[in-house]
Amino acid sequence: QVQHLESGGGLVQVGGSTRLSCVASGRTFSTSEMGWFRQAPGKVREFVAHISWSGEITEYADSVKGRFTISRDNVKNTMYLQMNRLKPEDTAVYYCAQFRGGVLYRTESYTYWGQGTQVTVSS
Repeated sequence: QVQHLESGGGLVQVGGSTRLSCVASGRTFSTSEMGWFRQAPGKVREFVAHISWSGEITEYADSVKGRFTISRDNVKNTMYLQMNRLKPEDTAVYYCAQFRGGVLYRTESYTYWGQGTQVTVSS
């Protein structure tokens, strides 16, 4: 059974940085495309970033492009999200999940969701 565990969230000041990690169990991580999503209070879960199995191809939501960087280490079964120049609107619970096919910015295209990690950007 595949499981994902996110970590690295917390309270960050506006303009600051933090890095999220997503550790995967199971044997499929190194051959799976992965994604990060986020959900703010009262809002729907939204796409943040996607990465190919090799890490060579990445995609980002327009709202984070140029500020966030997705990466992965297949030896460590871990995916990362480096978040820079954080804004109050980046406050959300961040989730990682495995891509199972379809449109890569849609939640239904992903499976094996983690429990999420809270990121709060304070001014």
